[in-house]
Amino acid sequence: MTFTTPHRQAFDDAFARCPLIAILRGVTPDAVEPIGDALVEAGFTILEVPMNSPDPLDSIARLARRLEGRAVVGAGTVLRVEDVAAVGAAGGTLIIAPNANVQVIAAAAERGYVALPGIATPTEAFAALDAGAAALKLFPAEAASPAVLKAMRAVLPKGTRVLPVGGIVPEIMAEWRNAGAAGFGLGSALYAPGMTAAEVGARAARFIAALQAG
Repeated sequence: MTFTTPHRQAFDDAFARCPLIAILRGVTPDAVEPIGDALVEAGFTILEVPMNSPDPLDSIARLARRLEGRAVVGAGTVLRVEDVAAVGAAGGTLIIAPNANVQVIAAAAERGYVALPGIATPTEAFAALDAGAAALKLFPAEAASPAVLKAMRAVLPKGTRVLPVGGIVPEIMAEWRNAGAAGFGLGSALYAPGMTAAEVGARAARFIAALQAG
């Protein structure tokens, strides 16, 4: 199913500018704004606060207000249908998950939000797309390989965006891109709790450089 909404268009535009998703697992509301600023200044346009972070909805609300017009913001590790509305109420428009729960995907799509579920098999990938996923998160990427992604890309609908997530570092991005990765989700190699905004900005710059080089 294809859904064209303002939120989907904003995501598509942000993804075209920078197909990297910053995963801020463990970030706290009092630290999130300067970190968001550092990421956007480095070139990131898509930010995710996982729901198993401290006070995630507060962090999402702060980022959504601060980065309005500069980046799209949403939640990761969205496992329940009821969390979709809560994320939206906080100002988040991305519903990202480690799994392919078709009810969560459909709930996000029905509200005009952008669903990026986690998949590991073609069966999960096709079910997620049928439910309204805007893109697919190949997770965990450590359990797959560029060869696996290339094989999936041969059968998925043309234009399907697949983003490896898990263990991604700048040095391996080119190999994944050559296999058909549309972008990446970046976790602990980009951000870990306790890092300063300057540290995050420096790591972000290395990822941007690797993206541009590849």
